[in-house]
Amino acid sequence: MSSEEDWEELLKDHPVFSLPKSVSGPSGRGEESLNLSLSSLPDFVNLDPVDDKPTPSGRRQAIAIKDADLIVAVGSEIRIASLGDAKGARGSSQKSYKILHTPNIQFEIHQIALNPSGKLLAVAGAFQVAVIVLPRTGFNKLVTATVDCKSIQIGQYYHAADTSAPIAKIDWHPWGQGGSTLLVMTIDGKLREYDMSVDADEPQQTLSFVPEKKKSSFDAEDAAEREVASFSFGKGKADWGPLTVYAVMRSGDIHAICPYMPKNASVPSTYVHALECYVSAKQEYLSSSSHGDLSGADGLTTLYDYQRKYVNALLKQLPPGTAWPATARLVPMHPPATVKNTPARQGPFLLQPSPRSLSGSEGGDATDIVYLSFGDDAAEESDGETERLGLVLVTFQDGKVDLYLDVEKVEARWETKQQKSSGLPMLATYESIDLGIICTLKGATTSQQGKSLLDLVQGNHPVFLKDPIHEDTIYIYHAFGVHVLQLEPLLKGLAVALRNANDDSASSSSSLEATLTKVAQTDVQPILLTFSVEQQSSSPVVGVAVPNDVYLTYSIFILTSAMRMSVFPLNLRSESPYLVEQETPPAKPTKPTSKSVSVSAPPLPEPQTSIPKKSQLAIPEGPPAYVSLLEEEPFKVPSAIARISGLPGNPRLSLPNNPNVTKGEFMITPDTLRYLGSVVEHFSAQIHDVQLAQRSAEARASLQEEEFKRQREKFGEILETARGLNTKGQAQLQRVARIQETQRALFARLDRTLQGLMAKASPELSENETKWFEELRRMKEEVVGAGKYDDRSLVARAKLLRREVDRLVPHLKELKEKEEARKKSLAESREALGLSQAFELGKRSTEERTRISLMEAEILRLASILDVTLGRPPAMQAPNGEAKDK
Repeated sequence: MSSEEDWEELLKDHPVFSLPKSVSGPSGRGEESLNLSLSSLPDFVNLDPVDDKPTPSGRRQAIAIKDADLIVAVGSEIRIASLGDAKGARGSSQKSYKILHTPNIQFEIHQIALNPSGKLLAVAGAFQVAVIVLPRTGFNKLVTATVDCKSIQIGQYYHAADTSAPIAKIDWHPWGQGGSTLLVMTIDGKLREYDMSVDADEPQQTLSFVPEKKKSSFDAEDAAEREVASFSFGKGKADWGPLTVYAVMRSGDIHAICPYMPKNASVPSTYVHALECYVSAKQEYLSSSSHGDLSGADGLTTLYDYQRKYVNALLKQLPPGTAWPATARLVPMHPPATVKNTPARQGPFLLQPSPRSLSGSEGGDATDIVYLSFGDDAAEESDGETERLGLVLVTFQDGKVDLYLDVEKVEARWETKQQKSSGLPMLATYESIDLGIICTLKGATTSQQGKSLLDLVQGNHPVFLKDPIHEDTIYIYHAFGVHVLQLEPLLKGLAVALRNANDDSASSSSSLEATLTKVAQTDVQPILLTFSVEQQSSSPVVGVAVPNDVYLTYSIFILTSAMRMSVFPLNLRSESPYLVEQETPPAKPTKPTSKSVSVSAPPLPEPQTSIPKKSQLAIPEGPPAYVSLLEEEPFKVPSAIARISGLPGNPRLSLPNNPNVTKGEFMITPDTLRYLGSVVEHFSAQIHDVQLAQRSAEARASLQEEEFKRQREKFGEILETARGLNTKGQAQLQRVARIQETQRALFARLDRTLQGLMAKASPELSENETKWFEELRRMKEEVVGAGKYDDRSLVARAKLLRREVDRLVPHLKELKEKEEARKKSLAESREALGLSQAFELGKRSTEERTRISLMEAEILRLASILDVTLGRPPAMQAPNGEAKDK
């Protein structure tokens, strides 16, 4: 980003970040009450449903960015400010914000979540949940300091009572119809689904991750195994991943429920077809390989039959025109009711091998979980092996982050009495990441009360945040700062390892394991530290947001509990499939470290062209015509000066402001000296690395300059050679022209010689040739005619026939039109008459019948007078002409 868009300077002293009156007011507890220290630790650990203090206990997310608007939760207030106005008010004191007037919200807000459409904002305290309808664009032009907004209390019966379970996490489902599906997870394991467009009081569906305790039985489970810390949605393109919900317990156990679909969902049509293909492939594979173990095959057959019923019910909800392959579009759907059984709770997952514990740590509770999948966009261009692999990350209070590989995808299962689950699902443990929190706390001495600072870990609650643009970047914010996890080197190494295993048909599992040991680990980088060694306290981070609008800014906004904002600009990276970046020479295996490690990929396959290999010019053997001074591999910028993500190499400090310490004189303590020594040592190492990088860059630059001079000289020689070839080419063209003239003269001479030879060899025509030429002349006379006016020729007769046809065609067309008009009028006359017309015709017909009868009687009377014999009238005759008998 440009230097003029320094958002940290723009947002400095912005009134939207002012402390609430409960803290900074005359009767407030002061800013130091928001810091995490041994004295304030009980406020961070204990939750009181009656008095929810403003301490950042549990999961915190106090900021969100909607387009160009910054939303901040301060106490029980929701403040909103325009980043565009803040940018326009640079260097002035006209910065302002608006307060959303929500009378229903009377609790301390801990979490806020913006729905996918950006129109609804879900807010949650320690026990209560509400949804706010955000104002439209242009709210900042209002004169009043408050903006009236509609707010709805969610599930008051479940989340507003004194006996309500604390809230673990709230989130919007990405497939909710209209973005109105809100999921609320409480620590008792109940995941409730609320649809804002239907009912905000009663949940549409309820999932249970913790089984009910039996009163008459003894349960030896730990309390941490029955308390949910967080949940996450699965991912995938052609499996059950998008219909899976993962939950992590405080003990670190992971459970999953599949299938789960919102009551009113909008599902991509392509996913339904892909899921159908996935289930069909499973059934076909089972039918072709179920010749041995019949008992296991029967259980899988029943399971796949349930899955087939579920998928068929989804297919029936697709509208016409969405047959495969068709353009992907969102289709409104509802959970199928064909399968009456409830989805089964799967887990706890087996973690193989068991994750390692951090040295010096007694362990901590799990706090958050996130599911990632890589290769979804690149799977269509690659071999498709990476599409089936997902990552599960779980973070703990002591700063440990476990990274698991989802090698066995979760499938849909239902609770049945006949078939019980034979085994537990499994996650492959890849690595355990240490954020350095334990080392930081152990480096400081014990407090004046004699307590260990390691107890502060109990008030730590790390939270994941995914980058909205780069899926391989994860941010973790906690009570002691913010870290960023760069998964790109890890994902590249895994993709290469999987591709090598697939390309080598004779490879075994041992070779794959050997390849995985060379894969680089996750790159961990601290970007903000909030722990003060001198004050022995920390200012916890309560919110992190990354805008999804690069036209505004691509930066990370970090807010601490003391309402201090830190902004770090980020760099955009090109999105490329992980299997595309390949290097021809394989690199030597290096020991994996926490820093970025480049992993070599297998060589590119030979390009396929339409030119046969025999016709291509073969590379001559021997030394090359030109040897470059540069290496074959491109120059890589040293890691000491390469800031790919744009984040600083050294973490920034945002220490708590404790007036009791800052007012006094600065005192040098052993902790201060140790900290200064470690910082100086770190800076000295970085300065040395930068100097080495500078020397490397200067050497490379001078080498490139020398290579440029050599190439320029070589190009001059090539140009002179090309000019000489051009002069020789003109002479060659003239010679070719002379050869062509000589060739034409030779052809003419050859033709004359051939004619002479033929005349000498056969001076007269043979008998057959004479008959043939006579037959040709006869056929010519028959077709063309003997003379110009021969009317017996076929050509003349054809012309005469054409003229006759041209003369008759107009007359025939006219007759055709008349016939069509006659048929049309006849059809119109045959149409049914109306009621009045039929009555009139019937009346006239009766009158005519009467007149005819009178005339018949008069004729018969005259005939009798004249003594003339007449036949009977037609009405009194039989069909065959004979008179009817009376």
